[in-house]
Amino acid sequence: MVSDRFKKIFLAICIIIPFLLYCFYYYSMMFKNAPYRFTDFESIILRYGEGDSLVNRFDSRTGIYRYLNSSDSLVTDTVRLRKDDLQYLHGKAAQLGFWNLPEDMTSQKAAAETTDAHARFYLQFNYKEKSKEVTLDSDFGGNPKMTDAARSVVDEVLRVINDARDR
Repeated sequence: MVSDRFKKIFLAICIIIPFLLYCFYYYSMMFKNAPYRFTDFESIILRYGEGDSLVNRFDSRTGIYRYLNSSDSLVTDTVRLRKDDLQYLHGKAAQLGFWNLPEDMTSQKAAAETTDAHARFYLQFNYKEKSKEVTLDSDFGGNPKMTDAARSVVDEVLRVINDARDR
């Protein structure tokens, strides 16, 4: 006769362990072949301003951050993001679905129709073999979920840049 304990061990060896091994293999291959991997990450470029004038600029590769201060003078500063900051931004972009956003999220209104200058953001994530870029207008009237996702990614990038500048 076979004991109950032996049956449980046999069940674990024959069914549960192969299933766990398969899951590990499957998901490791899935992460390895992900379209945008942090191991291939190179830099982030952010430009923003009113209308077509994207005066404020940041490039994580060079660390140069140009922005207008409260007295409308252009300030140039060097801001270095840590690897943890870049990894956080990469993960946040993946979490919010940045890779699925369209490249052009600008308003289709003619420039003559709009009297107020609206904020425009250009965000680009660069990787070894490809890059993802999105141009977003603050008054974009497209899908609200996609607009919120793009705004959230831009807000996070700005927050991390400002935190790094304050360090």
